[in-house]
Amino acid sequence: MKGTHSQHSTTSPASPRRRRVANDAPAAARVADLCAELARILDRRTGSDGGHETAIPALTFWRYSQPTKPMPGLQQPAVYIVVQGRKHVELGGETYVYDPTQYLAVSLEVPVVSRVVQASPDRPYLCMTVRVDARELAALIVETGQAMSDDHDGRALFVSPIDAPLLDALLRLVQLLDRPQDIPILSPLILREFYYRLLQGEQQGRLAEMAIGDGRVRRIAGAILWIKEHFAKPLHVETLAKRVNMSPSALHRHFAAVTGVSPVQYQKRLRLEEARRVLLATGTSAEAVAYEVGYESPSQFSREYARLFGQPPRRDAERLRADAAAVEPAAPKRRTRG
Repeated sequence: MKGTHSQHSTTSPASPRRRRVANDAPAAARVADLCAELARILDRRTGSDGGHETAIPALTFWRYSQPTKPMPGLQQPAVYIVVQGRKHVELGGETYVYDPTQYLAVSLEVPVVSRVVQASPDRPYLCMTVRVDARELAALIVETGQAMSDDHDGRALFVSPIDAPLLDALLRLVQLLDRPQDIPILSPLILREFYYRLLQGEQQGRLAEMAIGDGRVRRIAGAILWIKEHFAKPLHVETLAKRVNMSPSALHRHFAAVTGVSPVQYQKRLRLEEARRVLLATGTSAEAVAYEVGYESPSQFSREYARLFGQPPRRDAERLRADAAAVEPAAPKRRTRG
């Protein structure tokens, strides 16, 4: 593990940072109160572990009543706000922590390993996923005329401190679920405010990339889209580089900077995630699935599958079905949990 991204730190009693934290105590208390109120609502609306879609299409709730094992998956572009508990996400050797003090944002679909590290039946892990409308975010950037900093490492995943205005907008959005007749009119307005609050934070440059991207990000997004649409076919990096108007070396370098893996590794993760989905949903043999997702060697497929998911394909599928039967939700989609 190369490092951990978190806002938690220690300082000397006399430091300016310590005095500023003390002065921010009312703001921290307000954040804690808003998280507690949101946690009460999510606890009421999530009766079982797993994901819960809502009447607001952009909003999903997540609940886990105990810590989870590391789960490989594809983290979807969205903003993830934890109101109770804590989760770790690993990408490219870095560990990102999100909890009630900081949110996670993802600008492109990236392969990660995630796990809930703080949860219990009495105080379950509770999280909200807000899928960002890139067009609305771009319109706000243009409308406000805000200068966007690009001083960051280019990674498509980041954490940032959460504040009371952001949570206040989320609380009003969640409260609309008790007034379904108001959702079509008011939810777009509150989501627009939520995007505006995001843009006032320290990650405005990264958020701008979610909306409009720079030339590099657009090209990497194009490469990811092509790989997703053709993951079962052989991948030639030279050909892919030409498609996105980059040299092979530049594509490899920038792709790894954004996603934490190479194009070939990204394709492998897509193949294995799709194989797992098919195995769970059907009775297809592991050998047939291997060929379906693009492998030429079933034995290589089984080795790489077990390396990623911890068990051979058939045994893993049986375990997942047993787990699903125990908690009863439908089979998971090809996306990481919130």
